[in-house]
Amino acid sequence: DSSAGLDLATSQPILLDTAPKAVPTGVHGPTGDGNHALLLGRSSATMMGLFNLPGVIDTDFTGESKIMMWTPQPPCFVPQGARVAQLILFKNSIHKDNAIVEHRGEKGFGSKGSPGVFWVQKLTEGRPMLWCTMINGEGKIVVNGLIDTGTDVTIIA
Repeated sequence: DSSAGLDLATSQPILLDTAPKAVPTGVHGPTGDGNHALLLGRSSATMMGLFNLPGVIDTDFTGESKIMMWTPQPPCFVPQGARVAQLILFKNSIHKDNAIVEHRGEKGFGSKGSPGVFWVQKLTEGRPMLWCTMINGEGKIVVNGLIDTGTDVTIIA
């Protein structure tokens, strides 16, 4: 077969809404021969409104490979056995002399550390406001400020 990837199918029926879901595949690691895998969506699934969030599966992962899926137009029913994703195998080309070795085992989805999300403001028609207390020695000022964020800076006006 001349396909670049190995197709992955759902191992159970799933009902999707706009929130991402980890969809089981019944496929367990490790990937073998020191390979890592890039998990991507199939273009045919994307054309049907099913989106897969890409992921990397490490060579030492022994748990079940799950597909992170979502749809912008819910509800969306995906039957058992639907081929919606593909695995692209690759060798690690990064040489790590002083790397900390952690064996992933069955842990997945953030087991190597959480993403750095520290503050999230839901955007609505109203403006994002925040009560802020500024303390300087014995002095204290409390203001209700309009929030604006940029790269490495938060502005309270």
